[in-house]
Amino acid sequence: MSPISPQSDLTIRTVMRRCGLHAEAMSQQGGFEVSEKGHQDYVTTIDTALDAELFATFSQLFPADGVITEENVRSRQQFHSQVDRLWCIDPLDGTEDFIQGKGNYAVMVGLLEQYQARAGWIYAPGRDRLYFGGSQWGLFQMAGDQPPMPLPVASPPVPSQALRMMIGHRDQSRYGAAIAQAVPGIQFQFMGSFGLKVLEVILGHADLYLYLNHRVKIWDTVGPLALAQAAGLTCCSLEGEPLRFTPAALDLSTLAHKQAILIGPPALVATIRPQLVAAVHTLARP
Repeated sequence: MSPISPQSDLTIRTVMRRCGLHAEAMSQQGGFEVSEKGHQDYVTTIDTALDAELFATFSQLFPADGVITEENVRSRQQFHSQVDRLWCIDPLDGTEDFIQGKGNYAVMVGLLEQYQARAGWIYAPGRDRLYFGGSQWGLFQMAGDQPPMPLPVASPPVPSQALRMMIGHRDQSRYGAAIAQAVPGIQFQFMGSFGLKVLEVILGHADLYLYLNHRVKIWDTVGPLALAQAAGLTCCSLEGEPLRFTPAALDLSTLAHKQAILIGPPALVATIRPQLVAAVHTLARP
């Protein structure tokens, strides 16, 4: 069952697609400005404009809920409020790819309910495709403005095939050699958006996603992890603990996850996780 009304879901999908198509048009035209809000952390005037539109839309649509958006720093205080439901919104997930004119960025919305990732919506403007759903709802996809269709869940990978791992460039640069030694034949795959990396595993285009650098925030993770859990994937830390959205699991000043993130089919995660732990801990030894 959907956690919201059909009309609210339709409104969410409509506004997300409108925002994404606007971003795609600006990407092609180069009609935006770029600034650096932190080390290797960029923001554009498109991020800011879409952030304001999405914050206003969700605040009006769900007045009893909290709304947190990436570029609205003051909205992060909603995490400390007493509301049961929080909407976590990233207007442009994969900003660096957007700046470079690549298609691997997304508009993302996630619903956090009592610290659980309940539902997610990911719109990929470069594909004009929207993915949405949740664990007690189902998984769906939309191509353009066509009606929603069920999103098939990929079968687990064949053990004899080379393991395909989604990983960020920073993590691959630091840990890739050690992981490749621990898991011979592994193939690394790259993509800008956190959400689109998770979707690659859901769709069966990759077998695992490993994220280690602790920069990812709740507006990056709530929506994608809700979809991954609905697909039956394991979402855990490198130690095998469930991923959490509680205050103890986050840096409360930034809302970044303290846990590393590993996503994949349960049997594969159980098999490969000890090898990944050994590889990562090798680099941590004095």
